[in-house]
Amino acid sequence: MSPDENPAILLNPADSVAVALRSLKAGEATGPGGPVAVEPIPRGHKIALRAIAEGEEVRKFGQVIGLASRPIAPGEHVHLQNLAMVESHPDHAFCVENRDPGLLPEAERASFMGYDRGFGGVGTRNYIGVISTVNCSATVSRYIAEHFNRQGGLQGFDNVDGVVALTHGSGCAIGTKGEGYEYLTRVIKGYATHPNFGGILMIGLGCEVNQIRPIMEHYKLEESDRFRTMTIQQLGGTRKTIEAACDMIRQMLPQVNAARRSPQSLRHLKVALECGGSDGYSGITANPALGYASDLLVRHGATTVLSETPEIYGAEHLLTRRAKSPEVAQKLLDRIDWWRDYTSRNGAELNNNPSFGNKEGGLTTILEKSLGAVAKGGSMPLNAVYEYAEPVTAQGFTFMDTPGYDPAAVTGQVAGGCNVVCFTTGRGSVSGWKPAPTIKIATNTAMFEHMREDMDINCGDIARGTDTIEAAGQRIFDLILAVASGEKTVSEQFDYGDNEFVPWQVGAIT
Repeated sequence: MSPDENPAILLNPADSVAVALRSLKAGEATGPGGPVAVEPIPRGHKIALRAIAEGEEVRKFGQVIGLASRPIAPGEHVHLQNLAMVESHPDHAFCVENRDPGLLPEAERASFMGYDRGFGGVGTRNYIGVISTVNCSATVSRYIAEHFNRQGGLQGFDNVDGVVALTHGSGCAIGTKGEGYEYLTRVIKGYATHPNFGGILMIGLGCEVNQIRPIMEHYKLEESDRFRTMTIQQLGGTRKTIEAACDMIRQMLPQVNAARRSPQSLRHLKVALECGGSDGYSGITANPALGYASDLLVRHGATTVLSETPEIYGAEHLLTRRAKSPEVAQKLLDRIDWWRDYTSRNGAELNNNPSFGNKEGGLTTILEKSLGAVAKGGSMPLNAVYEYAEPVTAQGFTFMDTPGYDPAAVTGQVAGGCNVVCFTTGRGSVSGWKPAPTIKIATNTAMFEHMREDMDINCGDIARGTDTIEAAGQRIFDLILAVASGEKTVSEQFDYGDNEFVPWQVGAIT
């Protein structure tokens, strides 16, 4: 049914609010049996379906999203002025839902065309990476990448997707025994061994805390013809380092260029499930559609990785119910507890999220945002929970503990081995994340049309009733396989994605 026929949608019979499918004027009916709007209701925002008393729970998706901070009349706009956060204490039942239909018969499973790196996994792209171990080597790393990407250094090597400079703002003034150092080195190792790279050059300054040798030793990395390291101070300065690095990459290029795609099982496909710039439609359209695609991927043997722990807060009980084992469920709750402590000791709170843009798009509390965000995970069993940037080794649907900040979250997922990223957005996020191709999925048609050059798929017509979650999910699944096999996303067509390498910084900087 179109928004003109039914301008608001009820998501669950237990809900006390509906969602406006278009902007409503005061005095406008919300649909058959629904209240009349008593004030303007922006598109994607909530409207009260009945009288809600002060202190009463407000429900959306059939779940509590907050408490009424004052009495709310039928037809009122329900948002920041009358809806307050409530501490989440859901019933964390373990392992009570088993909707696992199992893998499809092998003959029915899809495949993709990927780069077989042997024991290093299977890549969906063929880049060369230049990894800075410290901010002090970032400028040199960027100059090296620019030589090949912008100054003709890749001429004649058409099978190389580019040279990626992975630079960041850390690597020194941190303790080597803290979480921040562990996360940074884990990210560097994950990218250094990522199958979307055919070659890697790691560059340090020489005097920093984050030394190359301890990373190599701890993670048992060894130099080879396609994995090289250097420091600026050892080579005698920036210009000499750039020249030496360019020579090393020129030596790598023939072998990297010789790689060819071949048919690969989906057990080699790891897909990051991410959302950013969410709005009131995210949990209705794009996220459930991506969840349907996730279920398809799992049935075909692939791995999907949900993340952003602060953005499942208040919805984690939906995941513990699907956990493969009590140990998996408990590990997820342990990470929630870590976040409670982490935000408390830093003078913050989990409801600091949603962001300004989320609220402009209709989301009011983190509980509401989380209930929509968790829909990206579909319905399959939760097989494993990983800490930030840990290697993802389990197959099926998994979770990684990350911040809700998109660049840091996806950096962790890619470090864990994800070779494709699916990113839903309602406000219009435009990130890329080299070396993993990023598929951007619009939650609403208005934004998709307005930012068509930056969006790969539109799921907005689900809310209009002219599309379905299942049909949109199938389109996402089909595009994932095409992109994994080499089709370029819109980000790749514009060569975006050089600035999204953001390792999570945790701990004191001294």
